[in-house]
Amino acid sequence: MFIGTVKNIKPVEVKAPGALNVLKQVLVGPAEGWQGWVMRLFTIAPGGYTPRHFHPWPHINYIVSGEGILHLDGKEHAVEPGSVAYVPGAAEHQFQNRGKKEFSMLCIVPKEGEV
Repeated sequence: MFIGTVKNIKPVEVKAPGALNVLKQVLVGPAEGWQGWVMRLFTIAPGGYTPRHFHPWPHINYIVSGEGILHLDGKEHAVEPGSVAYVPGAAEHQFQNRGKKEFSMLCIVPKEGEV
């Protein structure tokens, strides 16, 4: 069992090529007892974005706050709090903050996706 708070999980800057002003917090994963999966919280500052990339694993996203764009396989999708998205493996994708406030989202991936 694991119970925690995001306030006690140190954010780490995403330094991947093509990322700008993105922080990541690993909330729950194998270290907390969830074998095979990882739930992360990404926070993107205004004007920031994740890298445009693809990988073999899928992921699930839930938008917590802010407004943004999900680029998915060549199309733009507006996302806001309460939006959900399933990104299949091998699909090119990117999240961008297009608002004036922080944009945050939960992202669940198989453990091999936590890099």
